[in-house]
Amino acid sequence: MLKSSDHHTPTEDWKGLKEIDRAIAENRLTEYRIKKAWADPWERRGLLVFAGLVAAFLIYAVTYDLIL
Repeated sequence: MLKSSDHHTPTEDWKGLKEIDRAIAENRLTEYRIKKAWADPWERRGLLVFAGLVAAFLIYAVTYDLIL
């Protein structure tokens, strides 16, 4: 059987997870993930490299189709 202490209420604080809980409640989890990723220097570099690769591919595709 469940004890009354085993039952978690929605208002109970999540230790260390308050920001994630608020993000889910406010339906802004994507914004939270982007901010956390941008705060990490390695993740920021990865995002910039990925954006650069996408931009380079788009430039190549447009150049190949229109000029060549």
